[in-house]
Amino acid sequence: MTSVNHIQQRKSRHLDVCLDASASIESTDTWFQDIRLVHHPLPELDWAELDTSTDFLGHHLALPFFISCMTGGSEAGARVNRHLVQAAQQTGIPVGLGSMRVLLRHPDLFDQFHVKPLAPDVPVWANLSAAQLQHLATDDLIEWLKRLEVQALVLHCNVGQEQFQPHGDRCFAGMTHSIRQFCERSPIPVLVKETGFGLRAQDIQPLARAGVAAVDIAGAGGTNWILVESQCHDHPHPDAALDFSDWGNPTPIVLAAMDESDLPVLASGGVRNGVDIAKSLALGASLAGLALPFIRAEAQGGLDGVLEQIETLTLTLKTAMLLTGSRTVADLGTSGLILSESFVSQVHQHKQPQQWRTLVRSRP
Repeated sequence: MTSVNHIQQRKSRHLDVCLDASASIESTDTWFQDIRLVHHPLPELDWAELDTSTDFLGHHLALPFFISCMTGGSEAGARVNRHLVQAAQQTGIPVGLGSMRVLLRHPDLFDQFHVKPLAPDVPVWANLSAAQLQHLATDDLIEWLKRLEVQALVLHCNVGQEQFQPHGDRCFAGMTHSIRQFCERSPIPVLVKETGFGLRAQDIQPLARAGVAAVDIAGAGGTNWILVESQCHDHPHPDAALDFSDWGNPTPIVLAAMDESDLPVLASGGVRNGVDIAKSLALGASLAGLALPFIRAEAQGGLDGVLEQIETLTLTLKTAMLLTGSRTVADLGTSGLILSESFVSQVHQHKQPQQWRTLVRSRP
């Protein structure tokens, strides 16, 4: 078993790299800049009318965004999580924790993950690699979730990250089957997310059949965990990680490629401001999520820094709602979007990813 000190050092190093302004850890293109919300010069709305509240998995939320899973498993991560959870409680939004894998190996870290007492009125989501389900007893995991008093379990797909992690997972066969088996017994909703490279529209239906309650695209454009891992330790092939700096399915393109979803879809990955949140909601997302901006806000100002970040996001989101004539979050979906030709082309290719293979075969 990996020592708790070694795991905490690795988790702490993750945090250090993410907070290093000189580190290149974000993917190159979010594609949000290829979307324009349609401006309504006569919105016929009063600012006081604007309603940012929404419902998700049985919870009424004050705002349509959440603090996405990011850190945990170290003393520094525990401090960050406490501030994130306190901010979530004060502003009425969900908050996700870092991977609980270290807790399952080292139960003495329970207090670092048991943060529900700090957020009695908002959803707190636990987080675990989907690949780990095959190595865990379901009863044990359910018991941990009950002790943590969380409202959902987020299962993340981090195949890319694991390849650049020392002693990372190498076997990902049977993941959907394991997810289905756990969903059949889980007492709380199960969400599935990527970790910076994006679920595809084609992935959602199988996950719906497996019993998943919602999915988080967590697409390309945000934190690239291959780049993070490559800077956390000496890798025998350091340049290999750079080959994946533009890897993955961008969040807004995946959203636009969905004709109809069998599940609620969350949009994280490359969401950096309130206008990005508005664009995500206009494309059909139930909620938008951010991680790195909150981590950096906490580092600069602690709890007050996180609250200020949420206030800024709320201001820009509400302004976007007013300028598009959207009284409610749902109204953003009918306010109108202008998409660049490149964006439309990308969406078409994501809908029909085999078309180029067909063109090559038919070439004279």
